Amino acid sequence: MTLIIFFLVFIIESATEKLCPLRASIDVLEGEYFFLCYLESMQEHFQEEEYTIHWYKENAGKQQLIKETHRIVFYMNFLEFWPAELGDSGNYSVTHSNGKQNFTIQKWTLNVLERNKSSCFNKNHLTTETKNAGTGHSLKCNDLSVNANDSIIWYKDCKIYENETERELDFKTLTIQHAGIYTCKILISHEGKVYHSTNTIKLEVEAILLSILDAPEAVTLEIVGRDEEIETEIGKEEILNCTGFMGYYMQEDASLYWLINQTFPEKCTSIPENEPSICEEELKKLQLGNKFYVTRLLRIKKVTEEDMHHNFTCVLQADERTQIKIVKLKKGNTQDLPVHIFTTGMVLAVLSPCVAVAAVFVCVMFRVDLVLFYRNICRRDDTTGDGKEYDAFVSYLKDCDTEEEREFTLKILPMILEENFGYKLCIFERDVSPGGAVVDDIHSFIDKSRRLIIVLSQNYISDRAIYELESGLHKALVEKKTKIILIEYMPINDGNLLPESLSLLPPKRVVKWKKDKSLPVNSRFWKNLRYLMPAKPNKINTQRAL
Repeated sequence: MTLIIFFLVFIIESATEKLCPLRASIDVLEGEYFFLCYLESMQEHFQEEEYTIHWYKENAGKQQLIKETHRIVFYMNFLEFWPAELGDSGNYSVTHSNGKQNFTIQKWTLNVLERNKSSCFNKNHLTTETKNAGTGHSLKCNDLSVNANDSIIWYKDCKIYENETERELDFKTLTIQHAGIYTCKILISHEGKVYHSTNTIKLEVEAILLSILDAPEAVTLEIVGRDEEIETEIGKEEILNCTGFMGYYMQEDASLYWLINQTFPEKCTSIPENEPSICEEELKKLQLGNKFYVTRLLRIKKVTEEDMHHNFTCVLQADERTQIKIVKLKKGNTQDLPVHIFTTGMVLAVLSPCVAVAAVFVCVMFRVDLVLFYRNICRRDDTTGDGKEYDAFVSYLKDCDTEEEREFTLKILPMILEENFGYKLCIFERDVSPGGAVVDDIHSFIDKSRRLIIVLSQNYISDRAIYELESGLHKALVEKKTKIILIEYMPINDGNLLPESLSLLPPKRVVKWKKDKSLPVNSRFWKNLRYLMPAKPNKINTQRAL
């Protein structure tokens, strides 16, 4: 029994330590329950066995002893107001007396504010909490009652908020919509009547501070791109990509998935021999600059005639909203090689297995040469009528340590591509006039270019260079406007320095520079680079024709 009493005393003392206001000036609303109290630990240095506690209120410059009434009650080390009235404003103190001397334990100034008849709160009786969007936060109700069973009601802008009844209002992820004025009302029973105490918090939610490189527009969660039809061929592998824009922070409750004629596809197993003919890969989360995306791929191992009649639907669900994007497959022609070349190859394969094997070998090993030969003979030109001004924007490390890297970008690259093959490059240092807004210029020139060539080296990571890389990745992976060509000028020892989204680029879009071996115009390096560039009539051949 003694242990139980000791435990109860400990609980009450702990609650008292927590509740007693230590600040000198206190504001309270009229008509609400309130109390003043002192910490019992403040009396530890008084050793007298007998003492009395007196409460005083200053009146006309003199300390007037407070007498207990039905409304003003003494309870342990508390001075309670049931409820507080405007006339209770003033200076209060509590003293310890041993019959010979009086010792002041604590002093307060109590300000009883008039209640706003047209609102649930007084603008002078609230605290402000400012937090960033995308973070977690809790609003805490004041602890004006020891009894944990007291009823609690939360209001937002004076309207009941989602039937919340806990002392803390938790937000897992703050959004701009959570901003507002929250009022917590505690209902306290006393002598058959119900009193209340309120605590009002103004919650300000600020958008994440963004760099001037990418100022945010109005955020709308959406699937990137519209419904589309993809040209393909029977038996060809297709990878369908669906990307959802999350805004400027990642929403944990967002889901992105594929449906095939309103049924869920199987999951990819990462074991080639066990993969189903159509499977859905795991959800990936990307951050490009300060923007967040989710993406999911749908792999079709071999396109069938039946697949041409399917609806492949991408579904994005977030914030109780649903968006869809429908992708359809249709038969089309290959861009670079005409149908009759493949037909001829099939006839040869039927006539002779050896010819078939040789033809396959030649097509695989010399595909680049065949495509370049075909472009040259047919004088194919993919640069007309698309509204682009440049064939490629060249991104490289401007403040590079090695002169070789700078010479490669500013001399060798334009000399071969422009003078020998008729391409028009945009090199920032060479073609952009100084004095403009760098960020706007980079965006503008990438938009005007058909390709983004990135000269990648160990020293590439710098503020401007990484911004150009992120802008290009955004347009290649999300907007699908610009194709990227990576020139690995020097091996990258630490791949962790580059954005994770770079791994989504196919390996065939990477060209490796091998110094002297790559210098000749007819080297494999320049052939691979021209293969990735848009088809354009050879400048040398054009001059001869003239």
